[in-house]
Amino acid sequence: MLNAWEILSVFRHATLITALVFIMMLLVDFVDVVSQRRVAQFISGGNWRQYVLASLLGSTPGCMGAFMNVSLYVHGMIGFGAIVGGMIATSGDEAFVMLAEFPGPAMLLFVLLFICGVFFAWLADRLMACFNITPCESCKAAICEQCRVEDQHIEKISLVLNPSQLLINLKRLSLARWVLLLLLVIFLALIMLGVLGPGVWNWKRITFIILAIIPIYLVAIVSEHYLVSHVYDHIIKGHLLRVFLWSFGALSFVHLSIHSWNIGAFIQQHMLWTVLIGATIGLIPESGPHLVIVMMYAQGVVPFSVLFTASFVQDGHGMLPMLSYSVKDSLLIKLLNYVFGVFVGGSLYFLGV
Repeated sequence: MLNAWEILSVFRHATLITALVFIMMLLVDFVDVVSQRRVAQFISGGNWRQYVLASLLGSTPGCMGAFMNVSLYVHGMIGFGAIVGGMIATSGDEAFVMLAEFPGPAMLLFVLLFICGVFFAWLADRLMACFNITPCESCKAAICEQCRVEDQHIEKISLVLNPSQLLINLKRLSLARWVLLLLLVIFLALIMLGVLGPGVWNWKRITFIILAIIPIYLVAIVSEHYLVSHVYDHIIKGHLLRVFLWSFGALSFVHLSIHSWNIGAFIQQHMLWTVLIGATIGLIPESGPHLVIVMMYAQGVVPFSVLFTASFVQDGHGMLPMLSYSVKDSLLIKLLNYVFGVFVGGSLYFLGV
């Protein structure tokens, strides 16, 4: 069982993930509406464009790129193959550790994962078509129907701060806007105090602060219709509770598993199966377990092929919001990435890499 401190740690982690997912979804939806769907048309204009964009976002250190890819996928802007490629390219928070411990091999790893992400994104779409599998059918149908209804009411919103609109919103402050602004300000304060996110002042905390300020501005400036229809009815009611519950449940399970199993010792005792073990650890939707592989590579305990395989399959916390949207799609993504990762990583292993 988890003690009170561990439960609090898991709760804080799940809260941070949920808040970041909310910010990513709000940004994607807002830009899409303001551009009158032109951004969606550009991103979804071709499969290869989606593959490259999703893999590029996934290649950025941390989980932000993965969260953005999930938001794009949920909004129907990228397809299944693109989200597969994006998750392959994602290294999670371990990317920062790798850059600090072994920057040269880390950069090579990121480039290889990006290339693999683009190629296997294409292959995933071909396999889905070959086996006649339709991922996220109900999710896309619901979103498309909602967009068709909302398109009749969407107002053009200026990206430039409009003082008169801001004053009107503040003078006629609705309960919904007041509650959301209060929660966002509290989130910003918790980030600044180090209660959520990094415990020290660094570029990561500054990034989180900037990300926390953006939704405060958007919520203060948008129309009441957009606030209720898009933010509350779609993003908050439709997604956030499930994101938090899945994140909290998965993180709790991972914490219990780490306390129960000595992963590092297990790997050292089964070196013959290191590639498969690395890929299996990569299935865990959490950054911590993969850090074991990273540190073992830094100390020369495991070869590059094991690090590559684990990084290929794992996606940090990126899969947690995906699980809340579609368990079926999440399982398909992890299955394909596991098979692809074992094949490529195993090939590198037998080549002596």
